[in-house]
Amino acid sequence: MSVMTEVGTDTVLDYGDRGLLLQFDRTAEVLAWTAALRAAELPGVVDVVPASRTVLVKLAAPRYQAGVRRRVQALHVDADAVPALGAGDAATGVVIDVVYDGPDLAEVADYTGLSVAQVINAHTATPWQVGFGGSTPGFAYLIGGDPRLQVPRRAELRPVPAGSVALAGEFSGIYPRQWPGGWRVIGRTDAVLWDLNRPDPALLIPGRTVTFRPA
Repeated sequence: MSVMTEVGTDTVLDYGDRGLLLQFDRTAEVLAWTAALRAAELPGVVDVVPASRTVLVKLAAPRYQAGVRRRVQALHVDADAVPALGAGDAATGVVIDVVYDGPDLAEVADYTGLSVAQVINAHTATPWQVGFGGSTPGFAYLIGGDPRLQVPRRAELRPVPAGSVALAGEFSGIYPRQWPGGWRVIGRTDAVLWDLNRPDPALLIPGRTVTFRPA
């Protein structure tokens, strides 16, 4: 059964004088509300930016804040609706070849109670979807994978090489470049996540499906 949700004064916060910040408990709610807000095309809204548990509504000017807040609070959104894939390039799935030899692969297997082979199969058997981007250009939070793969972040950050395929919480992701991270690295890929010479530099566009394939 679908769950219709609305937002109240405690979940819609002013973000300076040119924005509103909506807070949610689940990523599914974030994505459903992001799709609904974009479809609503509210006057004064210049961008809708999802994150793990929040949606930032950017406004063209301070005068729009009160009116947009009222309109947002009047919306009723199916929190379990899966946003449709985007048009054009965003609707095209991407296959990522992965060498599953990451330093945390055995640890993920131990944590989940799966064998290494079962972890790899779980990561590749279910298509993922790009929920939103963040952290660094080209990095995408992938959602909708096998729930057995949900593992906590590492307690400490460490340098993570470019191309590392990793897990954290409900998400999977690929590091576009080397930088400190706490995700559990299970493999590596040669896929180029960010290329300024492409029409859209990001390979993983929100809404796009991603299938991992053992290299």
